[in-house]
Amino acid sequence: MNLREKLAEYPDFPKKGILFRDFGPLLRDPAALSYAAARMEESFPDGFDAVAGIEARGFPVAALLAARCGRGMIMIRKKNKLPGRVLQASYQIEYGSDTMEMQEAAVQKGDRILVCDDLLATGGTAEAAASLVEKAGGKVAGFAFVVELSELGGAARLGGRPRKSLVVL
Repeated sequence: MNLREKLAEYPDFPKKGILFRDFGPLLRDPAALSYAAARMEESFPDGFDAVAGIEARGFPVAALLAARCGRGMIMIRKKNKLPGRVLQASYQIEYGSDTMEMQEAAVQKGDRILVCDDLLATGGTAEAAASLVEKAGGKVAGFAFVVELSELGGAARLGGRPRKSLVVL
C-alpha cells in the first residue's frame, strides 16, 4: 500500500513558508490505518512496554499501535494539560518553541517506551518526548512516525535510536 497517497498537503500552514503534511486522510481509511500500525509493530521486533503518543496527532496512531500490541499508551502533552505530578521538557520546533509534559507515574524505571508521532521534522518534539521518558527512568525503545521530512534532519536529534518512518519525504 502506498501511504504517501493518503497524505494531504497544505501550503503556508500554520504559517507562511511551511508545507503542512496532513495524515488525516490516512486516519479516515481503515485499511491504510491498519496497514500503518502493522508496519510500525513489525519494525520493533525486540518489543516495548508501552507507547508514548505525542499531542495531538500522535495520539491516534499511538493508541492504535498500543492496542494492537497489547500495551498501554502514555500521553505526552503540551504544558498544563495533564493533572497530577508531571515532568517537563522544553523544545524548539520549526516554527517556534513549547514545553511538553508527561505524568511522572506514567513510566516506571526500566520501562521500554516506543515514542510515536505523526511527523518527524526537526526532531525537537521527539527529542523532548525522549527526555521525558528518560527523566522518569524509562528507556526509549525507538521512535515511530507516519511521515519523516528527511531534508530537515530531525533524525540526527534522536541519538541513533531505532526509528521507523512509514513515508520519507
